[in-house]
Amino acid sequence: MTALTLSTSSAAALRADAVVVGVTKGPKGPRLAPGAETVDAAFDGKLAGLLETLGASGTEGEATKLPAPSGVKSAVVLAVGLGEAPDDGVAYDPEALRKAAGVAARTLAGAKKAAFALPAGDPADVEAVATGALLGAYAFTAYQSQNGSGPARGPLGEVAVVGAKPRDKAHKAAAERAVAVAEEVNRARDLINMPSNDLDPKAFAAAVQAAGKEFGLKVEVLDEKALAKGGYGGILGVGQGSATPPRLVRVAYAHPKAERTLAFVGKGITYDSGGISLKPAGHNETMKCDMSGAAAVFAAIVAVAKLGLKVNVTGWLALAENMPGGAATRPGDVLRMYSGRTVEVLNTDAEGRLVLADALARASEEAPDAIVDVATLTGAMVLALGEGRFGIMANDDAFRTAVHTTALAAGEDSWPMPLPQQLRKTFDSPTADIANIGVRMGGGLIAGLFLREFVGEGITWAHLDIAGPAFHEGAPFGYTPKGGTGTGVRTLVSLARQTAAGDLL
Repeated sequence: MTALTLSTSSAAALRADAVVVGVTKGPKGPRLAPGAETVDAAFDGKLAGLLETLGASGTEGEATKLPAPSGVKSAVVLAVGLGEAPDDGVAYDPEALRKAAGVAARTLAGAKKAAFALPAGDPADVEAVATGALLGAYAFTAYQSQNGSGPARGPLGEVAVVGAKPRDKAHKAAAERAVAVAEEVNRARDLINMPSNDLDPKAFAAAVQAAGKEFGLKVEVLDEKALAKGGYGGILGVGQGSATPPRLVRVAYAHPKAERTLAFVGKGITYDSGGISLKPAGHNETMKCDMSGAAAVFAAIVAVAKLGLKVNVTGWLALAENMPGGAATRPGDVLRMYSGRTVEVLNTDAEGRLVLADALARASEEAPDAIVDVATLTGAMVLALGEGRFGIMANDDAFRTAVHTTALAAGEDSWPMPLPQQLRKTFDSPTADIANIGVRMGGGLIAGLFLREFVGEGITWAHLDIAGPAFHEGAPFGYTPKGGTGTGVRTLVSLARQTAAGDLL
């Protein structure tokens, strides 16, 4: 991964391939953001005017390259847009800094080193710039040969955050958080981008076991025999049509001084064909991403371990491949879940809720202070909220609000969604305790209501439906790449940090 350093050198004096400065939208044209002073001096104070001549306005996502003048030790100056300038005395929006740093890192792909002279006067700014740069520098090249059609340049080699203080404890801690979180978001991205022929449930479980040894995590893997013995009918029912059997993975981080315990539950469908209720043409090509929730849970727990947070966190990864084989669950079949309840499967493409139901019931047995599940669960949520944000449902309004606030602060767009009780009766079944689908309208909310049925009594719970932002099929923007995004990791880590500090539960 791209290296990160902190530098007290001035932007003009630091030797690098390029120096990055920020530009905001002013009432009379682009304005330079703090951090660019020494670079502007090398342009005789005319850098903003030159950028305007070149068409720059300071708009978010904008990037303008120009040769560095004498007096700047970098060869290139890269000006990136920060959007509207904050009022005097008001800090820059961390998300604006993250996005601008991400744009710069992508633009400078292939360079050995870049000096980021964006506003970084306090630890929050340092963390935002570093996080955005490290996420923006991401590239998935594991399957690309030199003779293929992939990118000709590798990622940016080193990010130097100018203005940060490497000997300041708060700045150093901010940088360490940025590295730990960015590394794990990128781990999740790698898993999501990996093709399903190389990442099946068994291979995913093996990756967790390897990380467990490396970071001191306790890992337990239930294979198909253990799942059958334990009565995990939901996970087995989804996975029984595949030649690759399912897994339930428990991965736990414990701190000796922790006073609270969180449980994270992730949907891990390593490929989703829809099963017998086969997906229509055009909806199969990206279904390797249906394990994004499990990837987020796994990566978040590794990040928590790296940061040594004073909280216990247990992850449950419900891993299966949903295929239409001869042994596959059929519409109309009834599954007996881990909780003992029976579910009539009316649509085998509503499989995520089945594996999550077993994992939620099992996680509830350990009586955590709160459970948060993460899943690419419904197309209905994408229709409701678009591709850029995830929906949040919960059995406690205050907790739902706290998760929403935490997600926004972490830079992950989201929106609180209701759980309308009147929709509950729509998945009543004349054959089993409940059915796995209800009415079509409000399908994302019905999925949340279904999951709530399997959360232990008295346990605070939230559900993140990340179907929209988990996999980005368009052009990269900000620090968001094409492909797997790692959505959910930053929110989960932030929830763990707040819990460790006693600010959440």
